[in-house]
Amino acid sequence: MSSQIMRVESVVARVLLAAMVGLVFTAGVMRWFGYPLVWSMDVAQLLFVWASFIGADMAMRRRGLIAVDLFVRWIPPRYRIFLDIATGLVILAFLLTLSYLGYKLVMLNLERQFGDSGISYAYVTAAVPIGCLLLAITLAGQLLEALRSATSRPILVFTPIRTKEEALAAVGESEL
Repeated sequence: MSSQIMRVESVVARVLLAAMVGLVFTAGVMRWFGYPLVWSMDVAQLLFVWASFIGADMAMRRRGLIAVDLFVRWIPPRYRIFLDIATGLVILAFLLTLSYLGYKLVMLNLERQFGDSGISYAYVTAAVPIGCLLLAITLAGQLLEALRSATSRPILVFTPIRTKEEALAAVGESEL
């Protein structure tokens, strides 16, 4: 199921990016000809916000979000797993809080118009609760995976693991 979600996210992110580029290019050309598309930048911003949250979820699924791990990486994986889980739980609580507050923000912005586009600003702000909920679901799955592996071969929450061999090497074991 996760691979299907990743494929759908990838397609949606690519479509949003292509639409943004196409829209900005078209708006530039139309402005050069003297027929500016006044609403184009608003729609491009809307697409950018959604693409950012979808991209963040894709990066989290691959455990590829930016992290400052200068001191943490010195901790052996068998002990670091507990720090990862604790950090993950704090981040999960934060994401769920943002989802709830983002929903309230969407409700406040239903009537507000987004720039000159005529689009409800709620479409822009809806990216926050939906994006944070996607991130929370992804993180919850990774935390469960980390909890299941904590006693044997720990799978760290915030460390990219691409292959089984890399996972074993991260723990300092080899497959025999």
